[in-house]
Amino acid sequence: MKKLVFTLGLCLVTAVSFGQKKAVTDALRLAKDSKQPNFSEARAKIKAALQHDETKNDAKTWYTAGQIENLQFDKESTKIILGQQPNETVMYEALFNIYPFFEKTYQMDMLPDAKGNVKPKFSKDMRSILKANLPHYINGGIHHFDNDSQKAYEFFNQYITISDWALLKEGETATSAVDSNYIFANFYAALAAISLDHETAVYALKRTSKIDYRLEDVFKYLAQTYYNADDTENFEKALVDGLAASPKNEYFLINLVNIYLESDRNDKALENTLTAISIDPNNYQLYNVAGFIYEKSLKQFDKAEEYFKKAIELDDTVSDTYVNLGRIFFNQGVVQLELANEIADVKKYNEERDKAKDLFRKSLPYFEKGFQLDPNPSMDIKITLRSIYYNLDMGDKLEEMTKIIGDE
Repeated sequence: MKKLVFTLGLCLVTAVSFGQKKAVTDALRLAKDSKQPNFSEARAKIKAALQHDETKNDAKTWYTAGQIENLQFDKESTKIILGQQPNETVMYEALFNIYPFFEKTYQMDMLPDAKGNVKPKFSKDMRSILKANLPHYINGGIHHFDNDSQKAYEFFNQYITISDWALLKEGETATSAVDSNYIFANFYAALAAISLDHETAVYALKRTSKIDYRLEDVFKYLAQTYYNADDTENFEKALVDGLAASPKNEYFLINLVNIYLESDRNDKALENTLTAISIDPNNYQLYNVAGFIYEKSLKQFDKAEEYFKKAIELDDTVSDTYVNLGRIFFNQGVVQLELANEIADVKKYNEERDKAKDLFRKSLPYFEKGFQLDPNPSMDIKITLRSIYYNLDMGDKLEEMTKIIGDE
């Protein structure tokens, strides 16, 4: 009796196993039906087989699951060729689902048999399918880019993952050239990732920074990502890398200079600016930055004057440059006037006050030019001009500027 029960049990297990293997075949048949494919039922059958002990470790089961998704994708994408409107949601979802199934298939397909031999059955077909579909992953990323950054990132990222997969590289000759689609996918994966979590954004941006494509933008986004996370150390590093990739970029230079100045690395700030000037000697803004460092941090007013004047030579239409130059003399005049006010002796007081007036006179034409060029001059410029007019006893001008300030 026990033997009979054992035999019946054995038959039952065999029957169930055969049933699950048949379910795999049936699932593919349902998806392949040329008249009316039933993808819902096909997925239901293959899902059961993927979970069953007798078929879940069979490469064919996983390969069939990928085939079903590919057949669904082909059905919708063929409509485009025929001039029909595909269901893009269904089409791209099916496309996205192919790779995970094929990845699992490949793992099983590369396992050695009982004799230790590796005889893959499905790798060639999977490689063919994925290569044919590869450009569509970029289309999927573009499709989602404006409305779903997460999905867009996943599609671009899957393109990269598949492109880098050992299965697709089998038999290919190594080359140093980078495919333009690969470059595109990396860059736009990074753009999509900026809207996601910090770790994903950093990962994607650092990955694409290894490709020589729009590095100026890549390092700018990477620097901003670190800045937003208050990661000052990596913010600075990204700026340094960005400036190396794009020596003329003012975003990297100005932010680096600010970091150096805030941390009292004045020589470093000046070094970077002078290097940038040597690379881009006709950029007036670089001379403005150098002048600012000489003036504010190093207190070398003659050098500051020299660089501000050079900036004006390169572009005489910028209000800020004139104001910068005028500020050198005005601030020295204020200091000189304060010294004069501390002197009790009238004669000496007048001598020192006249020195202050000379400095105010030197500053006046630059502030007036800056005021004239600026369509919306700041209150600081107006107040400074009023102060100069007052100290130079320019009554009419003083009254005029006082009225301008009062009317605002």
